Amino acid sequence: MKNQVENRDNSFLWFDMEGLKASQIETIYMDNAATTYQKPECVFRAMDEVNRCLSVNAGRGSYQLAQIAVDGIDKLRDEILNLINGRNQAEVVFTSSATVAFNQIIGGLTLCSQDRVYVSPFEHNAVMRTLKLWQDKCGFTMEILPMDVEKMQIDLEKTEYVFRQKPPTHVFVTRVSNVTGYILPTEEIFQLAKELTNGRALVIVDGAQSFGLIQEDYQRTKYDAFVFAGHKTLYGPFGIAGFIKGKQLKLHPFLAGGTGSASLELVMPQNIHGLEPSSPNIVAMAGLYAAVQFIKRETIEAIYQHEKRLTKQLVKELKNISGVKLYIPQESDNHIGIVSFSMEDYRSDEVGMILDEDYHIAVRTGYHCAPLIHDYIKSKEYGGTVRVSLSYFSRQEEVERLSEAVKRIAWEE
Repeated sequence: MKNQVENRDNSFLWFDMEGLKASQIETIYMDNAATTYQKPECVFRAMDEVNRCLSVNAGRGSYQLAQIAVDGIDKLRDEILNLINGRNQAEVVFTSSATVAFNQIIGGLTLCSQDRVYVSPFEHNAVMRTLKLWQDKCGFTMEILPMDVEKMQIDLEKTEYVFRQKPPTHVFVTRVSNVTGYILPTEEIFQLAKELTNGRALVIVDGAQSFGLIQEDYQRTKYDAFVFAGHKTLYGPFGIAGFIKGKQLKLHPFLAGGTGSASLELVMPQNIHGLEPSSPNIVAMAGLYAAVQFIKRETIEAIYQHEKRLTKQLVKELKNISGVKLYIPQESDNHIGIVSFSMEDYRSDEVGMILDEDYHIAVRTGYHCAPLIHDYIKSKEYGGTVRVSLSYFSRQEEVERLSEAVKRIAWEE
């Protein structure tokens, strides 16, 4: 099979290639919580090779190329389980995004009016809007985990109290806040929920901002489901995400369609493939596999320590700038990668615009798809926060340039 000759004509592109290159050279990218824009080179190579040589419909044919693609997907499942130490204990369901993963989980749980669902104040709309959709349909009760506002962290003592008074049937909790960078005590919340309900409560963790950055051990904490996003802290591409679920968790099919198996049956297969309808994105999966190899080579501990060092540096420098208000947890040990702030006499979007136009620094401003937390941190008067989010590819000099830019904005006022 011959590959097509490389087309060096850029007229087919829908963006200005030269303008894009110039922008990339100038821009300091600090919106990694949205997506880690800088990826390992191996991710690009793997996706290009598979797109050229193996972009077939895996699981839909008995020929050799299709089987090689299936084998690749199975290898990716094993690698994801290895990262969380979940081999033989859990299984991986692939989806196109973390949002789709939460829709499949929540839609497959058969929630009812007798259920009591707890969420943390830090939850993303991938959780909150999906839960609200189903709450409107079936009328379950939704509660918010208690928070120590001064420390900007979950109050575990009060959490135990409310769990005793109003036992949960389900708990949704994010591992790392995409607004404050707070590392939530998911293991402690898991233990409380299980112990106080004799194991009946289901605990679902949002690991979109943590998987690949914080070491997890499924042998110690067997979350009922753990959602991941390939394009964030796993350094993979868009289009591939999923969840790791305990084998005991039974989900009803929420999405239906072709699976490449039992094609004469109208009922979805009652196995892992029944949770993965539609053609698998083999190209994105190849990119994620390469990203996982990169993480294994560099090690999660090294990635964590790099981000931790830059996070501490950024916090230290911003604290010394007059008029800057930080939205971070009080305990630095529970903080990683994300620093949100506001500035006196500025709306957050104004700060973001100045950083972009005058200093070529890309940050995120606003509410970050997190609807609850801004009432606790009192950021609405600024139109949300200015969010700086780091990655393994962020550098010390970039943190220094951001800090200097914020100083200049404060002095101008």
